[in-house]
Amino acid sequence: MGGAMTGVVNKFFIASLCLLTTPIAVLYSFQSNLFPGSSGMSPEAMTLWSGIVAVISVNVVIGFYIYMAIKEPSGKHEPDPKFLADAKASMKQSSLDRAKQE
Repeated sequence: MGGAMTGVVNKFFIASLCLLTTPIAVLYSFQSNLFPGSSGMSPEAMTLWSGIVAVISVNVVIGFYIYMAIKEPSGKHEPDPKFLADAKASMKQSSLDRAKQE
């Protein structure tokens, strides 16, 4: 169980890191004229296009994260038996408490 959870945490950490660094890298690239054709733009146009490309890059990272989550095998996620037993006992207790109140 620990290995599966480690994989999930690693994927989440990598996606979070990409969500932070990708738009910053895009904005820096535009301001440093690393994109072809960006050197001839006015400062306003450069700011506009760098913002648009940064937003698109964030959406691409989110899309990849969703894709990885969908492709993950669903058979390896088994609910914890103790958690299920505790949840059923809690549901049964709350329904008994409601019946007593009526």
